[in-house]
Amino acid sequence: MQLKTITLKNISTVFIFLLSIASTVNAQRVKIDGVAVVVGKNVVLDSDIEKFKQEVEVRSEGKVTISDCEMLEELMQQKLMAHHAIIDSVVVSQAEIDSKVERSIQYFTQEYGSEEKVVAAYGFNDMQDLKKELKSVQEENLLREKEIQKITQDVDVTPEEVRLFYKGLEEKNELPEFPAEVELAQIVLYAEPTKEENDRIIKKLLEIKRAVEEDEASFKLKAIINSDDPSVAQNAGNLGDLTKDSPFIKKFKEVAFSLDPGQISEPFKTIFGYHIVLLHKIKGKSREVSHILMQPEISEEKLKETKEQLEKLKKDISKNTITFADAVKKYSEDDETKNNGGFIINPQTGDLPFDLTRMQPSLYARVNELQKGELSDVFYDETRGGEKMYKILFMKNRTDTHIASLVEDYVKVQELALIKKKEEAIAKWSKEKIQETYIKLANDYKKCEFKSDWKKENK
Repeated sequence: MQLKTITLKNISTVFIFLLSIASTVNAQRVKIDGVAVVVGKNVVLDSDIEKFKQEVEVRSEGKVTISDCEMLEELMQQKLMAHHAIIDSVVVSQAEIDSKVERSIQYFTQEYGSEEKVVAAYGFNDMQDLKKELKSVQEENLLREKEIQKITQDVDVTPEEVRLFYKGLEEKNELPEFPAEVELAQIVLYAEPTKEENDRIIKKLLEIKRAVEEDEASFKLKAIINSDDPSVAQNAGNLGDLTKDSPFIKKFKEVAFSLDPGQISEPFKTIFGYHIVLLHKIKGKSREVSHILMQPEISEEKLKETKEQLEKLKKDISKNTITFADAVKKYSEDDETKNNGGFIINPQTGDLPFDLTRMQPSLYARVNELQKGELSDVFYDETRGGEKMYKILFMKNRTDTHIASLVEDYVKVQELALIKKKEEAIAKWSKEKIQETYIKLANDYKKCEFKSDWKKENK
């Protein structure tokens, strides 16, 4: 049994984006550098190839090792797509670009820990400079994506083509091995603070607001002493420049943008707790703000009560006193899953199945031994905002690791067949476009053995 080979085509869109920004930064910072190839009006530098190759090996944890020539061919393919997207009048809106940029910033911030670390990692002066380059990179990425959609929009596979694709893999002993997958549902009960505790927090924030407004204390000092924001040690409550596209909760941004300079908001609640916000100044479309976050305490008694309530509900489900679906509808307090039978959506795919081997270790440990139809133990969990809860998980469906079956895995085999047919359509398109596109390779790369006829040069 052969496992599916890992190639550049298996690398995620986010990773390809990382390669793209590395290229942009290199082109920006390297004034004198060897030109590896020119494709239409697009240039690839020698330094791009080396940087890209290193990124591939690091990001794939050594599972992908490629030569300079293989990396160059991948880059030439990307540049060819972008070049012809412009020729074909592919339209990319500013809203699409901005959306991609913000999602990228969020991803990088999560990876590196803060926007400042992202800026430093990629060698820019500030976030504004980085976003400017990101817009250029994402515009090219979108052009490329839309050109691919245009090339493959009419590509489809018939059931007979799927069957022949499967038989071809079977005859060559290359049927893929599909990993174990599970479909999970959950019931969630939150351990809520008492009304008295919420009132205590609001009263404390109002006292801080009054003290700062009457110049009895500084907002910065009050934040250091009182705020439950984990970043307060570094920023003393100052969040820097906030825009309407910043990755903050909608309610928080609405409050910040409703203030006048120097004004402190009334206490308001988000999933993180209760806040007050101080607007320092307005900078065009951004706002410089500080905040104080205070989270209500939840007693051990309340936590114990919530756990016991869920344990009793689990017993009722096990005794068939109530169905799991009815229990979700009647008792679960999780807004995202309550109205769809408790099913947990895989954020990576937008679908129900989870690859068991790629789960977070904590979740894997809870469900690995569960069989179809079984319930997990009641367990404690909390959101990144500090909301405390107890959960039970229900194994709705489970498929163990297995060799692809045309009957049981028809949809997955169909997807693989469609991917292959689309790749063939793109290869055919590339073969035609290479012949009509200006391509000039540096002498050092003319010795490369490419899959396509890139060595052709239009004078």
